[in-house]
Amino acid sequence: MTNPSDPFSASVIPFEVPEQMRAFAEKGVSQARDNYAKFKDAAETHNSTVEAVFTKVNHGASAYSAKLIEFFKANTTSSLDFAQELFSVKSPAEAIELWTTHSRKQFETFSAQAKELAELGQKVAAEAAEPIKATASKYYKPAA
Repeated sequence: MTNPSDPFSASVIPFEVPEQMRAFAEKGVSQARDNYAKFKDAAETHNSTVEAVFTKVNHGASAYSAKLIEFFKANTTSSLDFAQELFSVKSPAEAIELWTTHSRKQFETFSAQAKELAELGQKVAAEAAEPIKATASKYYKPAA
């Protein structure tokens, strides 16, 4: 059984691991595997949640930018139309009336546009929060 050329063969003392130690070690390995599987599942879920949030934010930012461009175009057109109408006035009173009407109309338009942008921003924020809420509801139960 001992090999004279192997310096370690003589020093190996055959012994058996007690059953309790073996069971303890197997239980530890089993728990480690379970914990790793849970951690891996949570990491994958959180990764997909982050991807979903960024996707929603990206779409929302695109919609917001498109709305800003739409408003810029409408406001520019309105200003150019006003300038053209201003050149065709016949009297200072008519110019003041046109200016007042245009200013009131622009104020109403800007107010409506600001409201629409605020609503769009809230919608984008709510949509971006949905994946986070869904993931959190899977892991954290509400308090009773």
